[in-house]
Amino acid sequence: MTGRSSLAAVSPLDGRYARYTEPLVPYASEQALIRARVRVEVEYLAALADTVEEFDLTDEERDRLRDCYESFDEDDAAVVKQLETEGWKGYSATNHDVKAVEYFVREHAPESAHPFIHFGLTSEDVNNLAQRLLVKPAVEDVLAPKLRELRDTLTEMARANRDVAMLAHTHGQPATPTTFGKELAVYAARLGRSIAELDRAAANLTGKLAGASGTYAAHQVAYPDIDWPAFSESFVASLGLSHRALSTQVNPCDDLQSVFDALRNANNVLLDMDRDIWLYVSKRYLGQDTVAGETGSSTMPHKVNPIDFENSEGNLSKANSDLVFLGDYVTTSRLQRDLSDSTVKRNIGAAFAHCLIGYEKASRGLAKVTPNEQVMSEELESTPEIIGEAVQTILRREGHDDAYERVKELTRGQRVTLDDFRALFDDLDVSESVRAELHAIAPTNYVGVAADLVDDIDR
Repeated sequence: MTGRSSLAAVSPLDGRYARYTEPLVPYASEQALIRARVRVEVEYLAALADTVEEFDLTDEERDRLRDCYESFDEDDAAVVKQLETEGWKGYSATNHDVKAVEYFVREHAPESAHPFIHFGLTSEDVNNLAQRLLVKPAVEDVLAPKLRELRDTLTEMARANRDVAMLAHTHGQPATPTTFGKELAVYAARLGRSIAELDRAAANLTGKLAGASGTYAAHQVAYPDIDWPAFSESFVASLGLSHRALSTQVNPCDDLQSVFDALRNANNVLLDMDRDIWLYVSKRYLGQDTVAGETGSSTMPHKVNPIDFENSEGNLSKANSDLVFLGDYVTTSRLQRDLSDSTVKRNIGAAFAHCLIGYEKASRGLAKVTPNEQVMSEELESTPEIIGEAVQTILRREGHDDAYERVKELTRGQRVTLDDFRALFDDLDVSESVRAELHAIAPTNYVGVAADLVDDIDR
């Protein structure tokens, strides 16, 4: 995008939503991928110098090599790209992105190291490690923290509104009352479990370094006395990844699928929340703070639309579609290797970006909503039939085997009042203490232990 307006971006991720996706640039851009490949090649070269007897690097040479990825910038990325597409400094165009990285590293390495750059490796040895060196921090440093912020917000709102009674709806119909805080607590608890799954998936990302068919053949034929599987395990662990001992040319990517699935689970929780909050706004259970100067509708000036939740829903739905596709695709490869997954994996960052936009929009939406307790209370009071469950349950306790039928006859499909219930109570053959118990029931207080359940968020 250098020198070009964001308005010319092909994707909204780099155009309209660029300000939201900026935190992912260090992990999702092509420059980031090139830098990660350089890091793998350099660290592999250093590990070889510690292992192969006739090859060594001085501390100064190691520092210079590491500096070529630690200080890697846009100009360096341009050089690698030029090596791939046009040629550079006497190198012909490689038309191969990993080979271009190899030549870039050669320019920073002493001549004695040149034969050992990319020694015994296939491109996928470099790529699978580089990709996970980007996926891991993208999840751990960008996406998971944003999800934790959302969970914290939901937890705070749940606690603040634990006693705010409202009408629940099952099948879209008035149901047993609940509290707004308890409903938010459900989302907070679900999201917490999803975050834990995501943390585990990111912590268990794996790497392979085993050559063209996963057999260490090139390494073994050159240096048969070296334990190459042990070398590989140590090297992969030094990058902060778990070692994949058995592979074809490719890392099977079940670990990436676990990350995608965990993200999708978290997204599903938020999608459920987005839609429910949207409905609560529609029912006027929730009001929205207005933003000075903001237009709600181009033709209806009075409107304050729940656009943040709608935007979150759209982006999370797009993310989930991409995550399902990615998870299904990257875990398959014809025989020992085919290249179709290469272009697919370049879209991991886009899926993550839609996640991030969705989280940001949901967060903004939650910051604007305020419970309209008066509306909630008025609707509860105007729907007295919802205490029917309480009435028939108490009557069952008192031995009335026709309790359900009597309440059903009074309430099903009918508009009833509390006075209708009181007339029923006065006609019942129950003790005065039970009659008083029934008279005390009201839609606004029939919420069980909803307020206490908020404390179970962390269980």
